[in-house]
Amino acid sequence: MSDDKSISVVNLGPLSKPADTLIKKVSSAVGGMFEPWQIERVAKAQAKADLIKAQSEIQITDLHRKAMHRFVEEEAQRQQNMERITEKALPQLEDKSDPSRIEDDWVTNFFDKSRIISDNEMQEIWAKVLAGEANAPGTYSKRTVNFLGDLDKSDAELFQNLCSFGWIVGPFTPLIFDAAAEIYKKKGLNFNTLTHLDSIGLIQFQSFSGFKRTGLPKTFAVFYCGKPLMLELPKEEKNDVPIGKVLLTKLGQELVTVCTAPGVDGFVDYVKEQWKEFLPRPKVSEPDGTDNAGAAPLRV
Repeated sequence: MSDDKSISVVNLGPLSKPADTLIKKVSSAVGGMFEPWQIERVAKAQAKADLIKAQSEIQITDLHRKAMHRFVEEEAQRQQNMERITEKALPQLEDKSDPSRIEDDWVTNFFDKSRIISDNEMQEIWAKVLAGEANAPGTYSKRTVNFLGDLDKSDAELFQNLCSFGWIVGPFTPLIFDAAAEIYKKKGLNFNTLTHLDSIGLIQFQSFSGFKRTGLPKTFAVFYCGKPLMLELPKEEKNDVPIGKVLLTKLGQELVTVCTAPGVDGFVDYVKEQWKEFLPRPKVSEPDGTDNAGAAPLRV
């Protein structure tokens, strides 16, 4: 049995057209990444040939051999990282996606930054970015890819925790009303961590004044984990609603699409308390069985 442990997605079996197109696109952009031979075996064979050639010119020292060995092992690991990220992206491709439309420069830059990523959870994030760009070219800017290349795993986890408080209030918006509240502290969010996310460019954090969503109609639906909450605002139009002290930057808006954050227990009730003046008033039944809005008699 071969001891070759490198991975090649050409061994995944029959592929959909978008998956096949993505592999060809990646191969073209990064130089035959998925040719039907194992990169580690090729690299070792080439290294051996280089050693033989070098022996005819200079005396090979242990230092030369160690340097060559390190180079081969590093390149094999980077190749494996690139293949694993691509492999994880393939199941996320949509039937209608056309990866051939991705710019070559974007693909080259993507793998230049992602090839050193060996952590499985971070590879999952990179795979979502690759699949997202394949499904809709132009979704992720080079700036976002470059930022992701410098993002620590701890910062990624902190941002994901922030996103667990996100509501759809027009755009996706983390509702952070009080950075000192216990419900946020349990997820590692406080003044210092929010200031840090602001400093690296993912959010805008205003610890005092906060933000508002403006120009809203009389009734307005917001969503948390896909479930709606209706708000009833005082004016017929041009209403304002406070949305806390955090807004996502453009960079944050792009990266939120690759976050998978479950909802937080008790957060809906917490938000209802913050917005209690905007919640529809419950109808009160009259003694004769009608509600105060003149509705039909209630029936049990």
